[in-house]
Amino acid sequence: MKEAHRTDSGGFTHIIADLTGVAAPALRDSSSLTGLLIAAAGAAGFTTVGSPVVRQLPDGGVAAVLFLDACHITLRTLPERGALLLDILASATRDATKALDVFTRRLVPSKVHSEVRSRG
Repeated sequence: MKEAHRTDSGGFTHIIADLTGVAAPALRDSSSLTGLLIAAAGAAGFTTVGSPVVRQLPDGGVAAVLFLDACHITLRTLPERGALLLDILASATRDATKALDVFTRRLVPSKVHSEVRSRG
């Protein structure tokens, strides 16, 4: 299910992931997605800086950001396409893939394309 590419060269891990084949109702549920952001941060051992900022968009999608200590997790949903776009930037001392795993386990996409890069 996962297709990932990793390069190494820094103090941060940056994951960009496209989860496709996700049920549209799950991609419109801002409360559930807020919970997933918090669960993902906890699973990876991230320290959060406040509550997630979540917006329901006119197209029915959701945009959200959770600020972490010096990093972030952001998401944007496209319900009409069955897609969730995820961006995770975290200290390399944490396993950011654990945060991605929370989304894949709960949203059950038919396909996940992700790219993992070392940054900084």
